Amino acid sequence: MTEFGALEATHAVPSAPHARYRHLLASAKGGAPVPTAVVHPCDAAAILAATEAAAEGLIMPILVGPDAKIRAAAEAAGVDISGLRLVSTPHSHASAAQGVALVRSGEAQLLMKGALHTDELMSAVVAADSGLRTGRRISHVYLMDVPGYPRPLLITDAAINIAPDLETKRDIVQNAIELAQVIGVLKPRVAILAAVETVNPRMPTTIEAAALCKMADRGQIVGGLLDGPLALDNAISPDAAAEKGIVSVVAGRADILVVPDLEAGNMLAKQLTFLSGADAAGIVLGARVPIILTSRADSARTRSASCALAVLVARARRAA
Repeated sequence: MTEFGALEATHAVPSAPHARYRHLLASAKGGAPVPTAVVHPCDAAAILAATEAAAEGLIMPILVGPDAKIRAAAEAAGVDISGLRLVSTPHSHASAAQGVALVRSGEAQLLMKGALHTDELMSAVVAADSGLRTGRRISHVYLMDVPGYPRPLLITDAAINIAPDLETKRDIVQNAIELAQVIGVLKPRVAILAAVETVNPRMPTTIEAAALCKMADRGQIVGGLLDGPLALDNAISPDAAAEKGIVSVVAGRADILVVPDLEAGNMLAKQLTFLSGADAAGIVLGARVPIILTSRADSARTRSASCALAVLVARARRAA
């Protein structure tokens, strides 16, 4: 169990702000840096994300993009990239394709988004003949450190699948469970969110929530404890769950929140970040390697935490 997961096991709220992310970084340090294809790092924020993670000893960046633009971005950021490998490409589309190719060849074990649109990178990732698809649907998971919540909180999917169907949600849940296990939450409690906690035939998300729980009963989803539909308050507040008379090992103590669609997940993650002061690290799972999605709005702490999370997943896969 990682130090990050040990915090979850005790259900203790860290006494200092951002303590969980510091434990996450500590857990990821110490091993060899993981070779990482950084796709189109052509602005200061993208270069900083890569070089900060390298300075932490987490990754070994391979910078993929137009040579002149990358060097100009490094100069603007005030960082020295002379010791890093640079693979020159003519434009962002070619950068995405080349980054994926580096993973397919085994030269890179992680993929990291730079200054290009997420859908452009993901188009290369999911390409039928040249991409990084597996038998699992690809999904995004936020690992959030929410002040006042007594355990790490995973939210999925808030970035990739716009309106997932039941089969896709099965993979979304499985991806999140396996990520929770990597950070030491060995039997994560999974809340399938809806607006209400009862099955309503007029609300398809409640029916899908119930179906996912039955899929877990039948071994189609493994490794976690599922309950749903659950409204958000019933998922995270023991008092709210008790008031509704919900008897469940998940209600009020969720480790993973599975949202109905991307819009709900995006709003929930941003509400926690901007109204509650939460940190939100995130990675994409379900491809051959973990994919790090960073944003210009991310803090240095969040960028490093996203890299640390991907590194832990990559190492866990190698050890399996």
